[in-house]
Amino acid sequence: MTQPIVEVHLTDADLTEALRTDARSGLTASPKWLPPKWFYDARGSDLFEQITALPEYYPTRTERALLESVAGAIARTAKAEVLVELGSGSAAKTRILLNALTSEGPLKTYVPQDVSATALRASAAEVAAEFPGLAVHGVVSDFTDTLGTLPRGGRRMIAFLGGTIGNMVHDERAEFLTGIHDVLEPGEQLLLGAGLVLEPDIMVPAYDDAAGITAEFNRNVLRVLNSRLRADFDPESFRHIAHWDPDNEWIEMRLEATRDMSVTVADLGFTARFARGEQIRTEISAKFRLPGLDSELRGAGFVTEHAWTDPDDRFALVLAARV
Repeated sequence: MTQPIVEVHLTDADLTEALRTDARSGLTASPKWLPPKWFYDARGSDLFEQITALPEYYPTRTERALLESVAGAIARTAKAEVLVELGSGSAAKTRILLNALTSEGPLKTYVPQDVSATALRASAAEVAAEFPGLAVHGVVSDFTDTLGTLPRGGRRMIAFLGGTIGNMVHDERAEFLTGIHDVLEPGEQLLLGAGLVLEPDIMVPAYDDAAGITAEFNRNVLRVLNSRLRADFDPESFRHIAHWDPDNEWIEMRLEATRDMSVTVADLGFTARFARGEQIRTEISAKFRLPGLDSELRGAGFVTEHAWTDPDDRFALVLAARV
């Protein structure tokens, strides 16, 4: 087994500075907002794993089943020598792709990217042990602004799974997809996982489960601010809301203050004031229609080679080539 390589382009100090910037910007804005990436400390990651197993939360199991059914076709179409995965996490679903790419094609290298050095080193070691003939080259970075750190060489396919593209508004998606285009060579590919527009009575419960786990996950962003920036939020004084916006075709997750309150963020030296009923937007989860997704990819310089959907048309995997 070849020992995995891990490059670090993002340190804990970098993450703290990014959190400081986001917290100051978001909590002084009107309306207030916080980015969803700050849900994920150890507790937040555990809560999200619980969410993926909930009966209401269909995206993870739907994407996994779709991957299992079409991974061979993806591998035969892509003929990738290098698989780059953005936001790799535990790389659980990735193993489906790796099995197909190593058995159906010329895959030589796997490049997982994640913000957590600890998680990345663990998953890289596991993949290297499971696929002893595969070189594993991990990159610790933030994919939103460090795409240029990804290794070059060999025919690459970048995988961006989990519907995470939906956490960006349209202009952010355009900038992100253009950034991917710019680091790929002509003919190299992007494999994109995206949730599709469904009836609200299917989508909304996936973000507002009966057990209240998503509510705890949502409030965890306040606990992260408490622990990392010495804020004094009372998370239980905020109500979890999941709302379908039919105009933008996205789910919004919000936290609503249940009383008037003042919150001190000691490390930033300011106090955020909340009126009862005031909300913080913590996440959007945009859902897509295939023609619209194809249009966004074309606008960023890609051509769709194939799009696969599950039998209920809840989720799509789109393979697009860089023009």
